[in-house]
Amino acid sequence: MNVSSKVIRCAKCGQNNRISLEKVRTGLQPKCGNCNAPLLLSDGPGFVDDSTFRDVVETSAIPVLVDFWAPWCGPCHMLAPVIEELAAEFSGHVRVVKLNTDESPNTSARFRIQGIPTLILFVNGKEKDRMVGVLPKRAIADRIQSLLT
Repeated sequence: MNVSSKVIRCAKCGQNNRISLEKVRTGLQPKCGNCNAPLLLSDGPGFVDDSTFRDVVETSAIPVLVDFWAPWCGPCHMLAPVIEELAAEFSGHVRVVKLNTDESPNTSARFRIQGIPTLILFVNGKEKDRMVGVLPKRAIADRIQSLLT
């Protein structure tokens, strides 16, 4: 019997965890073997807001790319498919999350978001790079990769 599995890096402590996809299909929620935090199964971006930003972004053991966006923003919608692709490509190495600036004014003000879309890459909870506007996927990926090496 061949059981498929996947390695997922814990966003909280950085530990690599091998999970059984068969067990996931039965409804079990995988947890980190090191810190017991729930493991994210999706390769797509997650979502944060004012109440979850610190816990998800600033305490993450792996880099986090935050997409500051709003539902009414046309350029944000143009960038959305690129964000989805980057989340899948960097899965396990970079966590990608979206923050709706209309619903999270405190975090938006804290990071002085003046134009959207704005992408901020956090490493060890600190802002390391900022990109404003719609950029080509390759340009964003290259900047992420440069901070990983």
